[in-house]
Amino acid sequence: MKTILKAWALCLTTIILMSFTMNHNHLKPSELHTIKINSLMGEAINLADFKGKKILFVNVASECGFTPQYADLQKLSIEYGDRLVIIGVPCNQFGGQEPGDKEEIASFCKKNYGVTFLMTEKVDVKGNNQHPLYSWLTQKSQNKIADSEVKWNFQKYLVDENGNYIEMFLSDVNPLDTSITDQL
Repeated sequence: MKTILKAWALCLTTIILMSFTMNHNHLKPSELHTIKINSLMGEAINLADFKGKKILFVNVASECGFTPQYADLQKLSIEYGDRLVIIGVPCNQFGGQEPGDKEEIASFCKKNYGVTFLMTEKVDVKGNNQHPLYSWLTQKSQNKIADSEVKWNFQKYLVDENGNYIEMFLSDVNPLDTSITDQL
């Protein structure tokens, strides 16, 4: 009888541990958190520092028709900053609309829109030199949810508190649109 009870207890313990492991996989660092990218001024950004908050990645440009979205991204950053990190990713691949160097980009964003949210180095978001961050954001094989293509400046990608892909929003979706804010 003791042998049966010990086996039963072992079996039950194994089931409980397996259930816990399966239900708590979100506690493991996501692949997103291992991607290396630098700030606009060249300092390393550790994406794992943002665990516990959602992240909205936005490829940005200073000379685009969507550039006024900087103002609403800043409002979003202020209003939801306790649970959301905005990361602007300058890119010059769409109509050459982000030609400036890091000082020019930083000055433009601060002077014209009061931007205080995090900005990365200028990167390619598509093509042969696509940054690993955008490989992850645009390839289902990496983000486990959806394939997409970056079509223009100010396309947005929302990631959850554990570094899991949630959704992509095209450029014409305003940062304050309820399709975004309802998920915050």
